[in-house]
Amino acid sequence: MSATVAGLLQLALLLFILAAAYVPLGDYMARAYDSARDLRFEKLFYRVGRIDPRREQTWVGYALAVLAFSLISFLFLYAIQRLQGVLPWSDGKPGVTPSMAFNTAVSFVTNTNWQSYSPEVVMTNFTQMIGLAVQNFVSAAVGMAVAVAVIRGIRNRRGSGEIGNFWVDLVRGCVRILLPLSFIVALILLTQGAIESFKTGFDFTTLDGRQAHSVLGPFASQEAIKELGTNGGGTLSVNSAHPFSNPTPLSNIVEILALLIIPVCLTRTYGTMVGDRRQGLTLLGVMAAIWGVMLTVVWVFESRTDGIAAQAAGAMMEGKEQRFGIPGSVLFAVSTTGTSTGAVNSAHDSFSAAGGGALIWNMLLGEVAPGGVGAGLYGVLIMAVITVFVGGLLVGRSPEFLGKKIGQHEITMAALYVLVMPALVLAGTSISVILGTTTGFQGNSGDPGTPGSIHGFSEVLYAYASAANNNGSAFGGLTVTSDWFQTSLGIVMLLGRFLPIVFVLALAGLLAKQRPRNRETAVGSTVSAPAAASGGAPTMVATQRKPVRVEDDASTLPTHGLLFGALLAGTILLVAGLTFFPAMALGPIAEAVL
Repeated sequence: MSATVAGLLQLALLLFILAAAYVPLGDYMARAYDSARDLRFEKLFYRVGRIDPRREQTWVGYALAVLAFSLISFLFLYAIQRLQGVLPWSDGKPGVTPSMAFNTAVSFVTNTNWQSYSPEVVMTNFTQMIGLAVQNFVSAAVGMAVAVAVIRGIRNRRGSGEIGNFWVDLVRGCVRILLPLSFIVALILLTQGAIESFKTGFDFTTLDGRQAHSVLGPFASQEAIKELGTNGGGTLSVNSAHPFSNPTPLSNIVEILALLIIPVCLTRTYGTMVGDRRQGLTLLGVMAAIWGVMLTVVWVFESRTDGIAAQAAGAMMEGKEQRFGIPGSVLFAVSTTGTSTGAVNSAHDSFSAAGGGALIWNMLLGEVAPGGVGAGLYGVLIMAVITVFVGGLLVGRSPEFLGKKIGQHEITMAALYVLVMPALVLAGTSISVILGTTTGFQGNSGDPGTPGSIHGFSEVLYAYASAANNNGSAFGGLTVTSDWFQTSLGIVMLLGRFLPIVFVLALAGLLAKQRPRNRETAVGSTVSAPAAASGGAPTMVATQRKPVRVEDDASTLPTHGLLFGALLAGTILLVAGLTFFPAMALGPIAEAVL
C-alpha cells in the first residue's frame, strides 16, 4: 500500500469518527451547559466556594471572574515552578528561573502552552502534573465557558443582559466534558504503548555497551488532555513525536481526533442552544472548507522532492517520523495550527518553504478552522457578525444576527476583537527584527535577501503568530530563552488571550440586552399547563424554557446556508490577506520562490 493511499484511509477514518460523534457529543455539551441539575461534586465545590450556581452574571461580572481566576492560576503556577526544587518528586531539579517561570505560567494559563525549555530537563513530574496538567484542564474550560456565554448572549430574548455564571460553566466544562473524554483517550493511548508511570526514569545499557538514562512520567494521561484541550504543551521536548507519548500510527490518529473533536462538535452545541442547527452546520462547513484546503496545500508541497535529500527519500521527510510519514505528519500539522493546539509530531521548521508558510498562514487566519476549544467558536462568530454587518450594508438589508441588531457598539467590539491579534503579531515581529541581538538567537540568518535571512524572518513571524493566537508551536531554529523573547512573547500571549475575551464578552452583553423583533418560532417548546392546587384553584406548572428559532424575512441577511457560508469564508480570507500579505511576502512567500 502506498503512503498516499494509507494517508487517505487515515483521513477517511478520522472524518468518519468526527461525523459519528458530531451529533451526540454536540448535543451532550449543550445539555451539560444548559442543565438545571448539579452533580454532587459540583454542589460540594459551590458550597466550599460560596457560589450561588443559580445567580447569573452580566458580561462585566463574567469577564471579571475570568480575569480573577486566570490571575490566581498564574500566581499558583509561577510559585510551583519557582519552588519545585523543594517540593516533592523534584528528582534533584532546581527551581525555574524567574523569566522562564513567568513565560511558562502565562503560556499555560492562556492555553498557549509555548515552551521555551526542554520539559524532561527543566520541569519535575510534580510541576508537570500539579501545575501544568491542571492548567491544561482549566484553561481549556475557560475558553469553552466564554464560547457558551457568547451563545447565551445571542439567544437571550429577555433583554436582561445576563450571559450565565462563569464558575458553573468552568466546573461543568472540566467535570462533565474534559475529564471523561481525557480518561477515554488516555486509555486508548495506553493500549497503543504510551507510557504512564510515576517513576522519573530508568538506566539502561546501549547496544555498544554504554550506560544511558531515559526519563519516565505520566505521559499518556497528560498527552490526552493536552490534545483534547487544544493545549499542546508536551512532557517531552520532541512533544508528540516521541514514542513514549505517540507510539503508533493509530495513536497518531487518536491524538488528531482528540484535538479536533471538541471544536468541531461545539458548532453543533451552538446550533442546538440557539434553536437553529442550520447555524451550526454553516459554521462547520466554513471551518471544514478552510481546513480541507490547507490540508491539501501542505500535503502537496510536502510530497514534492525539492533537493537531493528529498529526492533520495521520495518526499520532504526531514524532521518527520518514519512511522507517521508525510500524511500523518501533515494531517497533524494542519490540525494543530488550525486549532491553537501547538502540539507537534514533526519539526515544522523542516517543512518546505511553502508548506511551512501555509502553517503560518493557518494561524494568521485567526485559528477558526476549527480553532481552539471555545476560542475557535467565538472567533468565527465574531467574523460572522462582521460578515452580517458588511454584507447587510452592501445589499441594503438590516445588519441583524439571529434577530439582534448589529449597531455601532456591537460592530466596534467585533472590530476591536479582530484588530488585537494582527497588532500583536506585526508589532512583536517588527520590534524583534529591528533589534540587533535577534540574529544571535536565529538558527538561520545572513545578509538581507539571502535565503537564511528570509527564513530567519519567518521564524520570528511564526513565533509571534503562535503567541498571539495562543497556539504554542514554533519553528525550532529560533532560540527564545533570552529575557526579551521570554518577556515579549509572554506579554503577547496575555494580551492575545484576554483582550479578545473581554471584547467578545462585551459583545455578548450588548446582544443579551436586546429584545429581538417578534420573528420567533418555538423549537420543540412546551407551554405551562394549569394544574389543580390543593384548594382546587388552578396554578401553573413551571416548564423548562426551550430554544426558539428566529425566522428570516426579506429585511435581513440569512445567516445560514451556502451563500452566507461563502461570504463568511471570504471575509475571513480577506481580513487575513489584507493584513498579513506584506509580512508573508517578506518571509515564506519570498523563500518559496527563491
